[in-house]
Amino acid sequence: MKKEGQVRIPSGCAISGIFARDGERIGGEEIVRSIALMHERSNGLGGGFAGYGIYPEYRDLYAFHVFYDSTAAKEACERFLERHFDVVNLSKIPVRRMPEITDEPLIWRYFVTPLPTRLVASQLDEREFIARCVIRINTSIEGAYVFSSGKNMGVFKAVGYPEDVGRFYRLEEYAGYCWTAHGRYPTNTPGWWGGAHPFAMLDYSVVHNGEISSYDANRRWIEMFGYQCTLMTDTEVITYLVDYLHRRQGLTLEETAAVLAAPFWSTIEQMPPKERERAVYLRNTFASLLVTGPFSILLGFTGGMMALNDRLKLRSMVAAEKGERVYVASEECAIRILEPQPERIWSPRGGEPLIVTLKGEA
Repeated sequence: MKKEGQVRIPSGCAISGIFARDGERIGGEEIVRSIALMHERSNGLGGGFAGYGIYPEYRDLYAFHVFYDSTAAKEACERFLERHFDVVNLSKIPVRRMPEITDEPLIWRYFVTPLPTRLVASQLDEREFIARCVIRINTSIEGAYVFSSGKNMGVFKAVGYPEDVGRFYRLEEYAGYCWTAHGRYPTNTPGWWGGAHPFAMLDYSVVHNGEISSYDANRRWIEMFGYQCTLMTDTEVITYLVDYLHRRQGLTLEETAAVLAAPFWSTIEQMPPKERERAVYLRNTFASLLVTGPFSILLGFTGGMMALNDRLKLRSMVAAEKGERVYVASEECAIRILEPQPERIWSPRGGEPLIVTLKGEA
């Protein structure tokens, strides 16, 4: 008889998140402990983390984390950065060499701000300028991939089990008010460094457990607006959908969730008139952005975190809180290892977002 771990796990992949509403900075070792407890939900082909509030000394600068396949790619990317940005600081991202993590690319970090002349000439706002530069690097400079580009936050990912990835990146040396984590069990796409979660654009980062059956429809629609899906995984498109809906279209997070996991028409018909009118507008206007298939996601953003299940809740997700801390994970055990006695623990309903923010922020 085959044992667990020798067969495909249909609900594989693990997600975990910690958020401190009072802004207290949490050491990176805490999120590693949580995701490590769900070791069997991944298979060593991808793990990663996103931390918020981890660069207070550079809080007003964009932190670019970049993978390079070669020194030639690094030189080409740095020429681009010098033409468009004031590069305040650059360095290799510190790592711990270990046999469990192999074939690593060159991994560099840049703290940058747009050159005023370039920004004015672009006729774009600053965040759109950054987003377009990131897309340009990732699509036109062969062997270079900007995998994190927000302020006072960073993504750390690799091929490996998540607990090994955490040790590789020395996450115990970082602290932030929000952490998300992912352990990958790829089923339809290859395991490689760029395809590990989280996926990020500006300060948005997404970790995901599930399978997006609407990927092709979502991708075709979002690429009409300048985004390029090049990373061979369905989760990438969710990040761009959030960026488009929340940043570019100005929808609230609740409305963004109502597009991605839109309520059924039968549910909309039972809503009060004003609420029904808005739901119909969102459902019709952004019909191609409905994400179908089983999923649970954690969205990190500056000042907050959102958890969201698909409408039928076909993937597990548990939430808990204790004092100012909010926890979300694929399994309850990944929460209780950090907080054995939460004040409240529950499973968010399908399609209903759980949104937490820093105190005093909308």
